[in-house]
Amino acid sequence: MTVDAIVLTGGRGSRLGGADKGALTLGGRTLLARTLAAASSARATVVVGARDGIPEDMLTAREEPPFAGPVAAIAAGLAALPSPPADRVLVLACDMPFAAEAVGELLAGGGADGAWAVDQEGREQPLLAVYRRDALAGALDALDSVVNAPMRALTATLTMTPIAVGRAALDADTWDDVERLRKELS
Repeated sequence: MTVDAIVLTGGRGSRLGGADKGALTLGGRTLLARTLAAASSARATVVVGARDGIPEDMLTAREEPPFAGPVAAIAAGLAALPSPPADRVLVLACDMPFAAEAVGELLAGGGADGAWAVDQEGREQPLLAVYRRDALAGALDALDSVVNAPMRALTATLTMTPIAVGRAALDADTWDDVERLRKELS
């Protein structure tokens, strides 16, 4: 089984006053560096969104228009991955510093269309997930538009296996989240 990865970094960070989430430092490493490490087993990785702090040899893409949401970013990332297509695609938001703890389980799990993390409150996390590439591409093609499409619309027809991942789904959406994560990583 081959796996490629799409790392999403292009959000506005509006609940962080516009801060670049990928550039935030927690435990001595940026969130982007932590996310790239979580994707290190992938054959190819594409970073979609902001380009600051990305290694020169890394594939990059940008959703059109910029800030058009995670579905548009996933579509841009999928289009930027090399051929031949990998069997599976790991999708990671850059604001989950413990994502690496879930990647192995997500890759080992997988229903008909993939596996996604379930956080401590029982919420599915489609941006911490492994998708069968052809199922993800088909779901994208079925949408009228990827621009500002909700993740629910993208994943509505997919059969995913839920994987409880504990703290791996913790994210840095607010400054309170960032401070809590910094304390946990110190």
